[in-house]
Amino acid sequence: MSSTSPAKASGSTDPELRAGQLRNLILATLASTVGFWAWTIVGPLSRRYAQAMELDATQTAILVAMPILVGSVFRVPVGALTDRYGGRVMFTVILGMTAPLVLVIGVVGQLNSFGLLVAAAFFLGIAGTVFAIGIPFCSAWYESHRKGFATGVFGAGMIGTAVSAFLTPRLVAGIGYLGTHITVAVLVALMALVCWLLLRDSPVQAAKTPEPVLPKISHAFTLTVTWQLCFLYAVVFGAFVAFSNYLPTYLDNVYGFDATAAGTRTAGFALAAVIARPIGGILADRIGPRAVTVASLSGTAVLAMIVAFQPGQERVYGPVFLLMALFLGLGTGGVFGWVGRAAPAKDVGTIGGIIAAAGGLGGYFPPLVMGATYNPENSSYFVGLTLLAGFAVLSLLLSFTVRNGGRTDSRDRP
Repeated sequence: MSSTSPAKASGSTDPELRAGQLRNLILATLASTVGFWAWTIVGPLSRRYAQAMELDATQTAILVAMPILVGSVFRVPVGALTDRYGGRVMFTVILGMTAPLVLVIGVVGQLNSFGLLVAAAFFLGIAGTVFAIGIPFCSAWYESHRKGFATGVFGAGMIGTAVSAFLTPRLVAGIGYLGTHITVAVLVALMALVCWLLLRDSPVQAAKTPEPVLPKISHAFTLTVTWQLCFLYAVVFGAFVAFSNYLPTYLDNVYGFDATAAGTRTAGFALAAVIARPIGGILADRIGPRAVTVASLSGTAVLAMIVAFQPGQERVYGPVFLLMALFLGLGTGGVFGWVGRAAPAKDVGTIGGIIAAAGGLGGYFPPLVMGATYNPENSSYFVGLTLLAGFAVLSLLLSFTVRNGGRTDSRDRP
């Protein structure tokens, strides 16, 4: 039996827990930022690949979406493994595996082989699993009433997608295609080393009794709350990931932007969502995750329909895209602020990994749908954007069925 006291397990009075909170949260967020940059390095260069290999819209969408698929599916076992081995080990392992894969993408991308590049992008998807590591890692460092803050701040690591969209095309222009991939690979490897040397797992995590991974995953799938939050997160985070990866292609096809100009605007979109995410987590702690999620989904549905009609002037569609990013960011923070409330404490890491996987899968399919429903005659994505609005409305209705969504978590009541 563990000797950890209830106070220590809850994190309410343990000085060691409080002392390590901010440092480990910042390091985990930086690790996520670097991992997300590597994970989304293909998207900003999609136009380059499409021109070099003469890809159509569907092939480009498959290429862009491939890392998202793997990064999503493998979040489930990675989340469970984080419960067992801790975030320090898992961050180090995943980033250590990612660094050489970035180099592989750089080499294969010069061969102009669509099949080889898709295969390399498939394996690169492992970088996206850093999210499933950070949620239980950061959550374990914070008290129950501050878990929304912790997961919201960690979620700001999504800024790696903005960094990728903004810097990757510029680095390619400045130091070359292969030089860019070498630079990113070195950064990822250095971050893996930093994680091993400086990260520390929470005393709460250390006090856990390790459990077999597969039974934990199986049990998590039997819980209704797992499926409810999966659907909600698949819409809000999936839409964010889809736009962050596919927006350069969208802006090229609809408005004729080149890679650098499209990357700059995509970076702005991602940055707005990143800024909003911790705000969503904080608001979830204060007013309840349901209110935050409902506001997010309502705004997303309305704005998706506005975008579907393709406003012709950037002074119109630019702010609309930024507002959509803000609403999606609020939703990602709000939904993950719900996990610590609605999920059993012993299953937070596993369920968090499953929900993170659902979010990633939510980002995998939209680019494929956008590519398949794209109308080249009038450069229209009306069908895909209408589907987004419809799923946002369905999710809004579903949010009223999830427990512990109010201002006070029922488990905190006397």
